[in-house]
Amino acid sequence: MDRRDTLKSLSAAAAMAMAGASGRAFAQAGGTIKVGILHSLSGTMAISETVLKDMVLMSIDEINAKGGVLGKKLEPVIVDPASNWPLFAEKTKQLLTQDKVAVIFGCWTSVSRKSVLPVVEELNGLLFYPVQYEGEELSKNVFYTGAAPNQQAIPAVDYLMSKDGGSAKRWVLLGTDYVYPRTTNKILRAYLKSKGVADKDIDEKYTPFGHSDYQTIVADVKKFAAGGKTAVVSTINGDSNVPFYKELGNAGLKAKDVPVVAFSVGEEELRGVDTKPLVGHLAAWNYFQSIKNPTNEEFIKKWSAYAKAKNIAGHKDKPLTNDPMEATYIGINMWKQAVEKAKSTDTDKVIAAMAGQTFKAPSGITSKMDEKNHHLHKSVFIGEIKADGQFNVVWKTPGPVKAKPWSPYIEGNDKKPDEPAKKA
Repeated sequence: MDRRDTLKSLSAAAAMAMAGASGRAFAQAGGTIKVGILHSLSGTMAISETVLKDMVLMSIDEINAKGGVLGKKLEPVIVDPASNWPLFAEKTKQLLTQDKVAVIFGCWTSVSRKSVLPVVEELNGLLFYPVQYEGEELSKNVFYTGAAPNQQAIPAVDYLMSKDGGSAKRWVLLGTDYVYPRTTNKILRAYLKSKGVADKDIDEKYTPFGHSDYQTIVADVKKFAAGGKTAVVSTINGDSNVPFYKELGNAGLKAKDVPVVAFSVGEEELRGVDTKPLVGHLAAWNYFQSIKNPTNEEFIKKWSAYAKAKNIAGHKDKPLTNDPMEATYIGINMWKQAVEKAKSTDTDKVIAAMAGQTFKAPSGITSKMDEKNHHLHKSVFIGEIKADGQFNVVWKTPGPVKAKPWSPYIEGNDKKPDEPAKKA
């Protein structure tokens, strides 16, 4: 009996391991392929994330209208992790084990992604992450469709140091207090030092999520700027951007005196702000709505029609597109292409098929998923805020830039491989 029980247990364990190892192949059982949408629809990050849920839904409608994937319709499964980082892990587990989704599109903050990471790795799920981040991570189970630091933060600082960008000599690194701003600023501090900037010329400040009183901080920035040509690098995330920009306006801190470059402020975040006092302040992204090309015109047209048809708050009257929306759109279309190439939703087969996938991006380039490092090759744009809340592109890279997930400005990174570790 003991031997039989042991064999039964081993068989059950082997079956479970195989189910995990083969990925979410069940997801295509029945008539649909389930797709998980993991974005905060409430809490401090809802200002940025809600529209990404809508972009996934628009893409699913578009794919289904053309016949779906592998002859099956995509079925969205929406959850709200509510800007609550541990809840992201719980919801991920639910999506993978109960809802049996084939793939998850989600997360904005790095703290939410870090919460999800062990779950998708343990259950061999697949996450497409659409937002710029601090790098210092490479997972077999994640495709990063936003920018790594060398595709956003480093070029932005280079621009501000240049004559065209104002020849900044002093730096305020201002962020929300969590992993993305702190790691990005660690990289930027090392980079600035490599360019001869002294510690006394770098002022680093952090505020909690949801912070709303920026009076003292903006006054401190003004005081610091009296010591020489100063630029502010902002990694403030979520709804705190609204009071921060309002306070900049109140304090009369104009772009020609102290330019602010933001890495998490796009068209959507500026919707609730009087942008007139902010004209000339900057954002660094890999896409802006104002970029002129036929692919982008088509993308904006599709989104505008969808927002109107679905009565999406704000967008039905004033449709806006932004960088993480574009990254979401690229991600779901590349995933579709990879599933079709693999002829399966099996996680490992889709991962293999993702290598080298290309897609004509609204930014105007043919975006490519790197053959090894799970990051997109992306063009970099720096835009100035205009009075209407759009951006005027003032600088761009000559072409797509390959991501460096491991920043060369962090010690020891030169020894890290440019591809995810294979599981034993």
